[in-house]
Amino acid sequence: MKTLITGGSGSIGRKLTRHLTQYGQEVIVLSRDPAKVTGLPKNARAVKWDGRTAEGWLTEADGADAIVNLAGENLAGSGFFPARWTDERKRAIRESRLNAGKAVAEAVAHVPNKPKLVIQSSAIGYYGPRGDEQLTETATAGNDYLANLCKEWEAATAPVEKTGVRRAIIRTGIYLTPDDGALKRLILPYNLFAGGPFGNGQQWYSWIHPDDQVEAIRFIIENQHSGIFNLTAPQPLKNKDFGKTLGKVLGRPSLIPIPRFALQTAFGEVVTVVFDGQRVVPQHLQDLGFTFKFPNLETALKDLLKK
Repeated sequence: MKTLITGGSGSIGRKLTRHLTQYGQEVIVLSRDPAKVTGLPKNARAVKWDGRTAEGWLTEADGADAIVNLAGENLAGSGFFPARWTDERKRAIRESRLNAGKAVAEAVAHVPNKPKLVIQSSAIGYYGPRGDEQLTETATAGNDYLANLCKEWEAATAPVEKTGVRRAIIRTGIYLTPDDGALKRLILPYNLFAGGPFGNGQQWYSWIHPDDQVEAIRFIIENQHSGIFNLTAPQPLKNKDFGKTLGKVLGRPSLIPIPRFALQTAFGEVVTVVFDGQRVVPQHLQDLGFTFKFPNLETALKDLLKK
């Protein structure tokens, strides 16, 4: 099988590349700077793209088994502290997603041998803040900034369906990795004995272990599934319980609440990512018989942190 990955140089993309090649797939990583995509496994190579068009990689898309579109500017930025959502940054976040999606749709439209499947990345922010409501893939969209962004993001590759190509949308929750992202930012205060809930801790955290993330994507590719998939573990937790579990694994207390106004003053609107949550379950994957290796947070954290 041959799979193309946009955004393949990111954390998820790199892990997915390694995972797919371990199962015999050929992987093409589309990158603006292929020379910087180092350490690729056997059967994987980097090909240049501009993130906006199909120029230069049409031959790779021709006859591919799948295109996995993960490209998009990181919501919280690349530094340890989250980047403010200025108007300029919001524009960059939106355009990076829409341009990548349009490029994928353009490639599919122009190749004679259509890819069998396009997997479009999205996020559970699609649902908006919903309190304790349990959300499956049939839930309606929210109407805040992240929800509207996700709606546009998902729609960017919708034209491929008119060409007869199957399409799957993956709405990912909190992707847990100690190397970057949310978990790395959460660990520091706990190591300083200053960990605790965000606000009142009642918001839901729907998370997923990286192994389950990439395994679910391979499951979708190999079985040619289409439709919407929540990529979250089947056991979401409230923030306060997430923190207690993290503290238990690290051997640290989880007592000191972090007020919203303090972080919002420092970082602005981006803090909605940690203070507003969704109680999301992966109903579609479970209905298809997918088995999660890490359905339980404590087990997942012990594996990730090697405790």
